[in-house]
Formats: sequence, C-alpha cells, structure tokens
Amino acid sequence: KEANAGALTNFEVLDFLRSRGASKDPTRVIVPIAPSEFKVYDYLVESAACNQTKEHVKEFLERCKSYKLAKAEVLNIINLRPSALVEIDPIIEESEKRFGEQLEELVNLVVEVLPEPPTQKLPEPESNEVKEDTTDGKNMDEDKMETVTVEQIDKDQTEPNEDGEQIVVS
Repeated sequence: KEANAGALTNFEVLDFLRSRGASKDPTRVIVPIAPSEFKVYDYLVESAACNQTKEHVKEFLERCKSYKLAKAEVLNIINLRPSALVEIDPIIEESEKRFGEQLEELVNLVVEVLPEPPTQKLPEPESNEVKEDTTDGKNMDEDKMETVTVEQIDKDQTEPNEDGEQIVVS
C-alpha cells in the first residue's frame, strides 16, 4: 500500500493483515507479523470489518454520495456499521440539523449494504434459584452468594419480630 495515502477502513487493514498471513498462522511465529499487528487482527476479526468485502464498501460509497457526508463520517460509518439512529447520531456532526428524516434512510442504507458484524456471545442469565447442598455437605458454589426470593421462603421459616415484621429463622 502507499505511504500516507489517507485513512484506511478497518476492512482494508484486516485485508492487509490477512494478505500478510495473519489468518493462516495459528502459532503466530511463522509469518512476519509483529505481536501488535496480531492484536489488531484479533480485534478486527471480531468487528464489523470481518464480514465486509470490497464490493460492500464500494456499493456503500456509491450509494451514500447523495448524503454529502464528510470523509471521516463515511469512514466511521463503514468501521462501526451503526444499525440504529442512536448509533449513527454520535458519528455525524449535527445529524438532525443536516439530515432530519433522511437520517433514518441512511441507517437503512447501512443495514442493507454493509453486512452484520459477527454475533457476540451473550452472557448467560443468572438464576434466582437457591443453591443446593451437595452430598458431602459443601455448597456447590461457595464463591457465589445465594439469591433467595421472598416466594422461596416458607412461612414456617419466618416469625414476627417485636415490630411485627416477618424475619427468617435459621
């Protein structure tokens, strides 16, 4: 690539790292890539850039010309792939003033032309169940606090205190 040719999209950086062999060396010792470049590669394969192609980027560049966006705005839209108005608003300066209703059309264009980023693993929902004791008498997970809901406390496990409030009796 040319030195100082301008800003690159994340897709272009990822494509360059792939061309140097970053995706082909799981040991990370054979190809001539610095550890910092592997860190960049690892970040980019988890971002929207990993599913983009040259055709996607070219099509988006052609179709967004009518919006008269600044180069930095176009670059950030390609890199971040906003899929909602709240995501595109911080990218475009004075977006409501400049675009008004067209802003939603721009978001729809992004969603239509640029592919979705890879899906992220969602954290597993925590359970509200009381942990059971194991057969050896130890708690199954002693590092986590037990969560007890009011419905789980039997009435015979409570008694009124001197103020008349129900308290748990061990």
